[in-house]
Amino acid sequence: MGIITVATTPPPDLHDLDDDGDDAVRRHAEADESSRASRHWWDRNADEYQDEHGEFLGDDRFTWCPEGLDEADARLLGEVAGRSVLEIGAGAAQCSRWLLRRDARPVAMDISYRQLQHSRRIDLARGTPPVPVVQADAAVLPFADGSFDLACSAYGAVPFSADTAALMREVHRVLRPGGRWVFSVTHPIRWAFPDEPGVEGLTAVASYFDRTPYVEEDDQGRATYVEHHRTVGDRVRELVGAGFRLLDLVEPEWPEGHEQEWGGWSPLRGRLIPGTAIFVTERD
Repeated sequence: MGIITVATTPPPDLHDLDDDGDDAVRRHAEADESSRASRHWWDRNADEYQDEHGEFLGDDRFTWCPEGLDEADARLLGEVAGRSVLEIGAGAAQCSRWLLRRDARPVAMDISYRQLQHSRRIDLARGTPPVPVVQADAAVLPFADGSFDLACSAYGAVPFSADTAALMREVHRVLRPGGRWVFSVTHPIRWAFPDEPGVEGLTAVASYFDRTPYVEEDDQGRATYVEHHRTVGDRVRELVGAGFRLLDLVEPEWPEGHEQEWGGWSPLRGRLIPGTAIFVTERD
């Protein structure tokens, strides 16, 4: 199966310049601009991302976060066998591949064509049936009402969407009654701190309540990367407004013996302040 194209996870680092030489600013960014920037950024950086994090992610591991909390242990989705699952912001579909091995019926969706090519690469190298993949924007899901039993996202799509209230409504629409929607994001409190793994990342330097997007832009002012911030309260209100019931808010603790850094995630910071928030919800 090829990639069906329908349309078209690190917290902000507030330095003057990013690694590509683009200016880093805080400014408003509309939905179309955010979507376009995400698609291009992930297409451009997918190879490097998979090279750097592929060993940690594995080919068929379902991990929710850099802290290493796995669905095999957490079971936040509940029973998955025989259930249709939409993975949003799937990257190379590692989570969907794990679900497939447990007799679920996953569909892996991502805005980046290049990320989904990596999914196909993994399937070909393993000689296993390909994970069904779809290229699309999470804010406009290309599926009929009530198409899925479950939906999940491990650091995918949600932080990059300008209108996450609309995204939540879309997920609600494609889920069947009683279906779970579970997603992980950078813990909102991290927006107040520099994205640094060392001691410099332990002092709050910005307002937690400032929702102004983080934007990297080229020399013509065009956004090349956009990330949006919401407080914990914002997320809860979006979910409830969309028709979800919050079952749990998981804040994984940094496990003993886990010494691997990932961007701003590190043993030092992880043992003092939360790095990930996982929202476990159920559709009405």
